[in-house]
Amino acid sequence: MEIGSRVAEARAERGVTQMQLAAAIGMDRTALAKIESGSRRVSAVELVAIARELGRRVEWFVDEAPPALASYRGARPEAATQTIDTELDSLVRDTEFVTSQCPELVGGQPEPLPHPGTAEEAEDLAASARRLLGLDPGEPAHDITRLAADAGLLIFAADLGEGADAATVLLKRGGVALVNGHRRVGRRRLAAAHELGHYLIADPFTLDWRVTAAEHQGLEARLDRFARAVLLPARDLRTRWTQWMSISDETWRDAAVRAASHYGVDMATLARRLVETGLAEGVRADEIRRVQTKQADIVEKNLVVRDEMAPVSLPRPYARAVLTLYRREVVTADRALGLLRGTFDRNSLPDLPPAPEAEIWEVTS
Repeated sequence: MEIGSRVAEARAERGVTQMQLAAAIGMDRTALAKIESGSRRVSAVELVAIARELGRRVEWFVDEAPPALASYRGARPEAATQTIDTELDSLVRDTEFVTSQCPELVGGQPEPLPHPGTAEEAEDLAASARRLLGLDPGEPAHDITRLAADAGLLIFAADLGEGADAATVLLKRGGVALVNGHRRVGRRRLAAAHELGHYLIADPFTLDWRVTAAEHQGLEARLDRFARAVLLPARDLRTRWTQWMSISDETWRDAAVRAASHYGVDMATLARRLVETGLAEGVRADEIRRVQTKQADIVEKNLVVRDEMAPVSLPRPYARAVLTLYRREVVTADRALGLLRGTFDRNSLPDLPPAPEAEIWEVTS
């Protein structure tokens, strides 16, 4: 795609007219129109101004989209103008750059697991995934971004408003997932587990608008089941639920609050899983969905409050790799801050050793 076409695409996605963009960057509208049509070249200074005004990186206008992202767009053309597409584009480019400089960031990815054809196979897939992630049978899947990164899936989180829940793109090595940090933490964790399922069965690209939506059928419904089974392993849930329900002076509500906190899920996910495991029926499940954990619950039950994937969130191995590139002076401070996506400021970057005296003399002489 030509630079002019990219300018027109980015401007349309931003929702501004040629007149508005031209005025913002101090350019005549007819000159901008010629750039978009390809009849006039754009200077480097002009392109930087256009990129800044449209909230894009300069390389987005110049470089072709990575093959994985091009395939994703071809399969989902209706998503191309969504915020998540812009974020995915940037994340895939950044990750492929960092991985090219730090191959150890992604050690590879496991052999694809079989697509689950039934609910039982979804449960089996979840058990396989938990073993792959190094989880004990009853261990909660906390810090799911760390667990997924060990398997080659880098999970980022950004505030996408009321857009999609999550998306995943499979790369040549590993994959990138983007979770909507606008959702509550339980929803974010469920979305991350769902995307892990897509990754493990080697779906090349996915876009999930509403994880666990009632209308989900086929593979999506089975991956919803997979995600719940990863976060709430059935045997452990049955054992703990029985224990929590037997605590004197506590009710089913207290058990629900304890369970949601222990496994790091929202009440809707917990209720659905209790039904799947035969621990609750319809009426009680509906009551559990309406439960809200209060501050008094946190204090009295000594609960641990976790806020995984609050936006903006980066996988720790990715952030470490960027800092490594900065220390090696492969990237400048500005480039490092861009790769770290606003989670660092300049003062937060590590100090670099002073240049050798001979090098300084060579530059100044």
